[in-house]
Amino acid sequence: MLVNGKHYRTVWMEGHTVLLIDQTLIPSRLAIVSMQTHQDTARAIKTMIVRGAGAIGAAAGYGMAQVILEARDPKVQRDEFIMQGYHALRSTRPTAQNLFYALDRVLSVTKVITDIEAQENAAVKEAQAIADEDAESCRRIGEFGRHLLKPGMRILTHCNAGWLAFVDWGTALAPIYAAHRERVPLTVYADETRPRCQGAQLTAWELMQEGVDVYIVADNASGFMMQRGEIDLVITGADRIAVNGDTANKIGTYEKAVVAKENGVPFYVAAPYSTFDLCCPNGGHIPIEERSQDEVLFFTGWTEKNEFSRVCIAPAGAKARNLAFDVTPAKYITGIITEKGIMHPGRPRNQTK
Repeated sequence: MLVNGKHYRTVWMEGHTVLLIDQTLIPSRLAIVSMQTHQDTARAIKTMIVRGAGAIGAAAGYGMAQVILEARDPKVQRDEFIMQGYHALRSTRPTAQNLFYALDRVLSVTKVITDIEAQENAAVKEAQAIADEDAESCRRIGEFGRHLLKPGMRILTHCNAGWLAFVDWGTALAPIYAAHRERVPLTVYADETRPRCQGAQLTAWELMQEGVDVYIVADNASGFMMQRGEIDLVITGADRIAVNGDTANKIGTYEKAVVAKENGVPFYVAAPYSTFDLCCPNGGHIPIEERSQDEVLFFTGWTEKNEFSRVCIAPAGAKARNLAFDVTPAKYITGIITEKGIMHPGRPRNQTK
């Protein structure tokens, strides 16, 4: 996507180094950070320097390639080192299916190769293929989803499922970008998305870079806006989709889906096939990450003096729960926009529109 007229990907690899856009600094500053080792890459995923299903997957794929490259070190036992690195990356985030998909793909291509150099080349090539496929899948999601958007539509999003959440284009925002580049007038309402405010900080920033008309709204406002007929369509991303169409996404998504159904507003999920977990029968089997209570009790952001600061917004000694995701049952989902078409929960899995 474009930032100040220049094209960027969210994550890429040069040599043995993984490079990332540091999403914790946006919207105040665009900074590229270097992850020299797979431990660095794992830390970046865990601390949300890189976040979003596709971006996590691509970073994990590159991180697994780093593991294979680092296993050449004569001071380590190769097979043991590789599996330790695999599990270190796997343990960073529990919900996003793309992470596990990417790690397993890179590891599997190396298992059938005995030559070390050939293993390294295969790992890097596969990681790059995962990233490229992610970008292309998102572009195609934009093409299919574009046909849902009519001039003058008012679209609600939740969290960030745009370019920053994937390698390029994004999922929920890809149809909006595609329509905008065809000069289709749209208005986007971006939920702030507490507690980390990815909607306010990331989604709004992305859309403003692209020149899309966007308003940030408080998380609790969008239901009333739907009741008043001020929202025509809801599009969110997904971190994991079960076989029956139940979908895990950022906490608060379930509420949006229920209210959308109650008010007759179409609710779409946008995600590539890599987000589907064919070993997960329904949403009850999706592991839900619970993050530090500090994300709820404190707010981190930029002051008027452009200083990065952390402030407490709760009483001293207060306790909090911080469930990072929720599950939206398939019955609330109008359709799932994929790179192969629009799927409808409850219909045959290969049926598209």
